[in-house]
Amino acid sequence: MAKILEIHPKNPQPRLIEQAVDIVSRGGVIAYPTDSSYALGCHIGDKQAMDRIRTIRRVSDDHNFTLVCPNLSDLSLYAKVDNSAYRMMKHVMPGPYTLILKASREVPRRLQHPKRKTIGLRVPDNAIAHALMEKLGEPLMSSTLIAPGDEFPLHEAVEIEEQMGHALDLIIDGGHCGHEPTTVINMVDSIPKIIRIGCGDPTPFQG
Repeated sequence: MAKILEIHPKNPQPRLIEQAVDIVSRGGVIAYPTDSSYALGCHIGDKQAMDRIRTIRRVSDDHNFTLVCPNLSDLSLYAKVDNSAYRMMKHVMPGPYTLILKASREVPRRLQHPKRKTIGLRVPDNAIAHALMEKLGEPLMSSTLIAPGDEFPLHEAVEIEEQMGHALDLIIDGGHCGHEPTTVINMVDSIPKIIRIGCGDPTPFQG
């Protein structure tokens, strides 16, 4: 069964964050809170851990993962972003949005969409997620924590433990953080396209 760490949602305890990062660094799969819902996370580019997440979610090999970044400046390392798109993103991030962007050379091929060479990126407004990435020193490879057959993400640590604790290495209990996925915006072209409306207000990306 997964280890459970109760971490304060506003003031994450450094000792506990260090324990969580150690698990990620050793190839573990964790459940952690974001500003929209809980997510599954692993070390960037860890194929074995990514395969475990696919198995937990029961999704296909071409399932799109998201790079969860600590700030906007990191986005430019992993994606090609023009000035107009960057200005638009500054208005809403950090926040509950996933942006589909053209991947840069820094992104391993297996993390990109196989045909479009794109990557999903987001910067959440969540203290625990930020503390994890700050200690880790890089983004988290992530996927929304939706149980197989469910429509919405799990939103309580006890639910996560009951349904998939056997398949995880760590569950971070950061309290209730919502149960609606992010709003997904395709920003590969100059005109943003709304792919999914979630908890992020899509208005800034509309006409």
